Amino acid sequence: MSRIPKIISVDDHVVEPPDLWTSRLPAKWQDKAPRVERDRGVFKIQGGTFSFEKGAPEGDWGDWWIYDDLIYPFPKLSAAVGFENLDAEPVTFDDIRPGCWKQPERLIDMENNHVEASVCFPNVLPRFCGQAFLERADKELALLCVKAYNDWIIDEWCAGDGYGKLIPLTLIPLWDANLAADEVRRCADKGSFAVAFSENPVPLGLPSVHDKDRFWDPFFRACEETDTIINMHIGSSSKMPSTSPDAPFIVSSVLTFQNAMGSLVDYLFSGVFDRFPKMKIAYAEGQVGWMPYVLERADKLWEERSDNAFGTSLKQPPSSYVPGRIYGCIFDDETGLANRHVIGMDQICFETDYPHADSTFPHSEDTAARICDKAGLTDDEVYKFLRGNAIHAYGLHRFGITE
Repeated sequence: MSRIPKIISVDDHVVEPPDLWTSRLPAKWQDKAPRVERDRGVFKIQGGTFSFEKGAPEGDWGDWWIYDDLIYPFPKLSAAVGFENLDAEPVTFDDIRPGCWKQPERLIDMENNHVEASVCFPNVLPRFCGQAFLERADKELALLCVKAYNDWIIDEWCAGDGYGKLIPLTLIPLWDANLAADEVRRCADKGSFAVAFSENPVPLGLPSVHDKDRFWDPFFRACEETDTIINMHIGSSSKMPSTSPDAPFIVSSVLTFQNAMGSLVDYLFSGVFDRFPKMKIAYAEGQVGWMPYVLERADKLWEERSDNAFGTSLKQPPSSYVPGRIYGCIFDDETGLANRHVIGMDQICFETDYPHADSTFPHSEDTAARICDKAGLTDDEVYKFLRGNAIHAYGLHRFGITE
């Protein structure tokens, strides 16, 4: 196989620096704004449930995010690269790899990992689509926090030496679709064309994509009009699949793809793609090996029951909405690549998931070569998978990345 091209990773994360909000919000909000306190504490995972205690004298030192009524530890799993042992204990900013949160060191890590460009999701305090701001009662402060995050990621993290290498991905005020639309347009004017959203808003207490009043349409319309791709990370519904309350965490880890699977079916049968024919979505860390059968099943039921008796009035078969519209993102999915002709090779992107526990860093080039070789990908398919599809999906020509 020819040399592996420089990778464009569509799912990495940035650890929010401790002064992100305190340095940007007006003085009146400093006592409630997100900030970091160092303290001893214990942090545990049982099944899929997290528990923690700040101020426990027997615990380890860690940095804790404090925001209004929220107290949240900085878990090692959110910045796992560089640690030999992964556990649920809190860590400090001094403990983690500098590339997790410092731009110059991140760019060095990317170069050493054969990565040219990286789409960066939020990480600790906001979680994967800004759920922390949705959950706070003070929505005036929450909106300021969303905007402060977006300004930071566009104007600092993805600017300067990072421009065209760190690709901004912004947040929206989830509680108001009109405000969300305004923020999508504001961020597009500032140079951001990717936004984080929930794979399933219902567990967050929000309307679904099937909502008869079309709650989310202003947001979807703004994304379509600005050519902003909607990114849904596994866990962005604040709910992970499991089989029982006492199942170990590894069970949930194996089943994470179920969140993306359910979301895809929702979008296919919601009618959203008929209303917004140019809207694009991507599933981060969702893998794609499950997609061929789900699309087959969806098409068969549509053909048999498209008279709306089962609640669908789609104009076209569900699978027809995938090309150019729906992107799956993988870091090591041999089954998905083996079935790439069913999914569509143009719809599969690569991710390194830096700095999380599943990250292929610092061996992403080797990982990519191995899975491409095992799947028998042609040079053209390798190019599409590792960078070409990302360039098209994210409109990276706007950042000077054209090939």
